[in-house]
Amino acid sequence: MTSEIPTQDSRAYAGVPDAFQRLWTPHRQAYISGESKPKDGSKDECPFCAAPDKTDEDGLIVHRGKHCFVLMNLFPYNAGHLLVCPYEHVSLYPDIAPEVRVEFGELTAKAMQVLQQVASPHGFNLGMNQGAVAGAGIAAHLHQHVVPRWSGDANFFPIVAQVKAVPQLLGEERELIAKAWEE
Repeated sequence: MTSEIPTQDSRAYAGVPDAFQRLWTPHRQAYISGESKPKDGSKDECPFCAAPDKTDEDGLIVHRGKHCFVLMNLFPYNAGHLLVCPYEHVSLYPDIAPEVRVEFGELTAKAMQVLQQVASPHGFNLGMNQGAVAGAGIAAHLHQHVVPRWSGDANFFPIVAQVKAVPQLLGEERELIAKAWEE
């Protein structure tokens, strides 16, 4: 039995019904392709250095402290994913001054308290990937991830489809979190 190879262009099959439903996330292509990602680690190209110069809404900032600020992750792992960043463009935790390290920790704790109040997560992931080899997307500027987690939030999407379903728009989440931060 010989099988014939279709001569038709594969694009002709786009939209043909099959057993799968698709969640199209073209906005994620900017993350995948590294669009707007700093090329050389310089302060000039750093999105964490640029954010404080924007309005809170445009920079997705939920809180500004003396040495550090907290903002929404533009490419969240989960709804409510926050980042704690020092204003200083520094890449490693030991390189920040002791008073910055104190505020960094206090803002991390406050981020967890605010997310608990706003979203009632069942747990949290906290983490800093320091250096590109360790998984840091923006290795030149230290930042800590505060990721709320819920039972059952890890499904097959991220593993099979490299897609994360996030149920709320970043602007709406930022507004809720910023409001709760000040309470």
